[in-house]
Amino acid sequence: MAENTPINSPDSSQTTFWVKRWQTGKLPWDLGGIPADLVSHLTRTRSSPTKVLIPGCGTGYEVRAFHEAGHDVTAIDFSGPAVTHAREILGPLGDKVIQGNFFKHDFAQQRYGLIYERGFLCSLPPERWPAYAARMADLLVPGGRLVGLFLYGNEPEPPPFPLNEATANALFGGSLRLVTDATVVAQSVPVYQGMEHWQEWERLG
Repeated sequence: MAENTPINSPDSSQTTFWVKRWQTGKLPWDLGGIPADLVSHLTRTRSSPTKVLIPGCGTGYEVRAFHEAGHDVTAIDFSGPAVTHAREILGPLGDKVIQGNFFKHDFAQQRYGLIYERGFLCSLPPERWPAYAARMADLLVPGGRLVGLFLYGNEPEPPPFPLNEATANALFGGSLRLVTDATVVAQSVPVYQGMEHWQEWERLG
């Protein structure tokens, strides 16, 4: 999958890449609120609260949404400016945001019933995707779900790095099964518009 990464492309797997963008205010992925598809999901599942993890949470709008829907939510981001901004936005809920590296952070024995994806996978160069898939499988309880907005299509100047059906199946097929796939029609940020799919992947085993 690494062949999808252009030569000399910015290394979006590094903390400095994102710190610079937060410091300069270059946040083309920031919707400024909660995606409509997440609102629908939270409405449908309100009677089934669970432990939720949001990796690469950025501004963290979704933390409040999951909390208000009754879920026990934790978020993590490795960009200091992002975490500071999220804590300012979230106020008393700011302590639910951890500053740390999702791939290295010690979650102890904690496992989650739901992990929420929006903009995290597509921010990673494809050579990092297997580590993402393995980490998700490790942190989800059997039957737990990786849900959210996944990018599909082509991007000549990534990031973002979108998936295609073959790469998604190769990436997740060994540990997760796709149970929901719907093309997103709601308005999104220009950099994602027309590429987002709402998907739910269930942890096998």
